[in-house]
Amino acid sequence: MKIIGIVLVVLGVGLSIWGYQLSGSVESQITQAFTGSDTDRVMTFYIAGAASLVVGVYLVAKN
Repeated sequence: MKIIGIVLVVLGVGLSIWGYQLSGSVESQITQAFTGSDTDRVMTFYIAGAASLVVGVYLVAKN
């Protein structure tokens, strides 16, 4: 289970970084200018990254 936890932590960090990079894209910046919020794709990466990170840390710390 520790290996799965470590993989989830790495995946969570990767998804969060990818979401951050997407938030700086031209498409996302245009959407932010008109709506004032991030695109759904960026938010999906942030939420999936956070969830993976939390579950991964829990699995690593559990044992």
